[in-house]
Amino acid sequence: MAKIGADFIKFLGTAGARFVMIKQLRASGGIWISTAGEKLLIDPGPGSIVRCAASRPKLDPLQLDAIILTHRHLDHSGDINVMIEAMTSGGFKKRGEVFCPKDAVSVDTVILKYAKRFPQKISFLKPKSNYSVGKFNFSTSMRHIHPAETYGLKFKLNGKKIALLTDTKYFKKLKDFYRNVDVLIISVVFFEPRPGIDHLSISDVETIIRETKPKKAVLTHFGMTMLNANPYLQAKKLSEKLGREVIAAYDGMTLNF
Repeated sequence: MAKIGADFIKFLGTAGARFVMIKQLRASGGIWISTAGEKLLIDPGPGSIVRCAASRPKLDPLQLDAIILTHRHLDHSGDINVMIEAMTSGGFKKRGEVFCPKDAVSVDTVILKYAKRFPQKISFLKPKSNYSVGKFNFSTSMRHIHPAETYGLKFKLNGKKIALLTDTKYFKKLKDFYRNVDVLIISVVFFEPRPGIDHLSISDVETIIRETKPKKAVLTHFGMTMLNANPYLQAKKLSEKLGREVIAAYDGMTLNF
């Protein structure tokens, strides 16, 4: 069991797209962040509550201070209601904040009506904006090219600049937000490009790493074709080709800062 420090990111799941999620070939629990006394959960997909309980050491969702949805799709939001209940002790303690795009509660309401009353606040994410949870600060990217309203995130952990590049079609302006961070977490669903479907492929990831020059890149959110191509092998090949550290995340992996 890896030792966990005060500032860390834990991958509660690395599943991307429908069938890896449905078959649970990889877990789909989202990303847990602990820093500066704050605990946040990004994109609690199906099984997030189970992955918290199964973590070693366990992660206590009753201690959550905030939940962030990058977008409303089920592999990112399937456990949003149960995690809101956990954060608010079943709704008996009005606490915590939920951040999400506006269409997550308007176009397709992924947060149930009764659960909307439980957090202290629901804040809508907007492009290129700044937000805070206690001492934790984060900013949003430009809107991504994806069927739902979607934003990437940037924040700091113990002085290190971290960015999460979530689901999107590749476009050149991505580099303007994601460049020159210490750690760039990239959602890569496809091994090969699939025209007409707004997800990144491994060739898109190569281009993004070349353009943004992170000190370290972490691949996650794998679809079936990425699993079949072996994410660890693909990360190793990118490391050798680009001369930068590239790793493939695995379920339960912890990054300490």
